[in-house]
Amino acid sequence: MIEQGELAALIERYAPADGTYEICGDRASVIRISQPSEPTHGVFGAAVCVVAQGRKQVLSGGAVLVYDALNYLVASVDLPVIGQVVDASPEAPYLCFRMTLDPAVIGDLLLQLGGEPALAQDAGPLVGAMAVSQVNPPLLDAVMRMVRLIDTPRDAAVLAPLIEREILYRMLLGDQGPRLAQIARADGRMRQVKRAIGWITQHFNQPFSIEELAAEARMSPSALHRHFKAVTALSPLQYQKQIRLQEARKLILAQRLDAGSAGHAVGYDSPSQFSREYARLFGAPPLRDAARLRSRPDMLLDT
Repeated sequence: MIEQGELAALIERYAPADGTYEICGDRASVIRISQPSEPTHGVFGAAVCVVAQGRKQVLSGGAVLVYDALNYLVASVDLPVIGQVVDASPEAPYLCFRMTLDPAVIGDLLLQLGGEPALAQDAGPLVGAMAVSQVNPPLLDAVMRMVRLIDTPRDAAVLAPLIEREILYRMLLGDQGPRLAQIARADGRMRQVKRAIGWITQHFNQPFSIEELAAEARMSPSALHRHFKAVTALSPLQYQKQIRLQEARKLILAQRLDAGSAGHAVGYDSPSQFSREYARLFGAPPLRDAARLRSRPDMLLDT
């Protein structure tokens, strides 16, 4: 596709070396990776990713989602994932555009699209937080115009918010429309699940009961458990465990804490339980895993 090649050339120009580069403020970014990566853990926030070149996959809740130049990825909530770039080389690096999803902008667009039958009502049972859809020319065109704004910062200040709205508009009119609509509804079940996720993220090192979390989310315990799992493929306690272990990993790497101290900092009372669960998630005990990561910085997922 000519358009995809043009987008790849734009991103490669603005991302001359491997890494993530913010564009148009902090709402969007472009990413370049020049070699396949090892499976790496991280938390993927609510965003859309449009790939210009290469291929990546994410494992979330037992499902593997692959996105490339033909398919874009949408994530509707913060979600622990295992990500891996599977198609990249120095000659043809993985190149991707990423934009954070703003519920307020989506909500404003929904008001303007109030007559759309597919978006007018809550779209039934909640579905998983991640999905892929086929890229279409109008969406790709809007993404390219957003990336081009890097050349004109003065224009970007005015036009970037308008192009952001256009990108979201194109997505709302596609098969991801109901999923995006669920993000924005103040009284919807997705908003309640996001409230629970936010509370767990802020208090990940504290014990909680499902009843307490349900009260925070303004749902019944049974409804919270059912809808939380529908969105994340995890129970609230499983979600908390993954966040705890990822935060402990950061402490071990960044502050060089020993395993016992890191486990205690994220809420574990038992060092042996912490080490067992850490090894189960990351494939090696804490200190051995940290040594491996320090020798392979590409295994740290920039989500």
